[in-house]
Amino acid sequence: MERVSAASSEVLVGRGLPTPVLPPRPGRRRVAILTQPGPTPRALEVAALARAEEVECEVIGLPDRDEAKTLEVAASVYEAMARFGVARGDTVVGVGGGSVTDLAGFVAGTWLRGVEAVHFPTTLLGAVDAAIGGKTGVNLAGKNLVGVIWHPTRVAIDIDLLEQLPVPLLREGMAEALKAGLVGDPELCQVLMESGLEAPLDEVVLRSVRVKAGIVDADDRERGIRAYLNFGHTIGHAVEYASSLSHGESVAVGMVAACEISSRILGFGRGDLVRSALATLDLPTHVDGLDAARVRDLLRHDKKRDEHGLRMVLLEDLGAPTIRSVGTEEIEMGLAAVGLSAG
Repeated sequence: MERVSAASSEVLVGRGLPTPVLPPRPGRRRVAILTQPGPTPRALEVAALARAEEVECEVIGLPDRDEAKTLEVAASVYEAMARFGVARGDTVVGVGGGSVTDLAGFVAGTWLRGVEAVHFPTTLLGAVDAAIGGKTGVNLAGKNLVGVIWHPTRVAIDIDLLEQLPVPLLREGMAEALKAGLVGDPELCQVLMESGLEAPLDEVVLRSVRVKAGIVDADDRERGIRAYLNFGHTIGHAVEYASSLSHGESVAVGMVAACEISSRILGFGRGDLVRSALATLDLPTHVDGLDAARVRDLLRHDKKRDEHGLRMVLLEDLGAPTIRSVGTEEIEMGLAAVGLSAG
């Protein structure tokens, strides 16, 4: 397996599960495994391997997708962990997509003021983005408004599993892979443009992970360049919260809007290339029938807004991101570019 460091996390990229399945620790420990309802076959596999390593396990089911990311669900997990007896030296494991690792990381970071977190992402989006970097959160009147940064000790990514994903989940993750290319690896953008959904996942995942890990290593608390990883997410999160689009689809729309604003403010001239790449990946570049007023209201309450405007990640060129405060007029231009004109 390839090993990549991301702050205090060990990210393993390969085929199959690692051996041992959990990072070794002295003494016995309990492990709470959070996963989607079922539980999922991968969660049961992780539990079986952990038990073979003499680890006590409790599998806790979560609602699907963003329904898992609420304070009420977090409270129910705390109660289950209390009954199971999870203590300071124990571990919370997230097995699933981005919503599972977001919630598992949040619970790990807040239970007893912090216990070990380990993630086994089962979606491409989770593998290239959500599970790495320690950002956790639940939704409250907006996307990820409550959360902590809590780095997992290990993230294990199984390419064999990702290659079995249905097309919608593959497509969703490719949006985050393209984002990684746009902010840090133009050659990855080229791979995705040329091969679309047929792009080799070994290369796509490893290159995406290296982009994110490099940025997180340099700025794990998001005091500077880590914000580059939010490209497409400012407007994308508002679109996601106001619509039925998936996270990846919403980020795709958000990237188109950010490219339009980049063109207006910085003279970015590769917006057509980004739209072409998204089309090759069968991702949306505009939205229809969405309540534009709702999107604007969410942007007004975005946590990145200050007295100078809305801080957004923009592109000067491929692989050359920057952060600017964006005013209302430029935001309106970005929204108009994706079909969200005022009035």
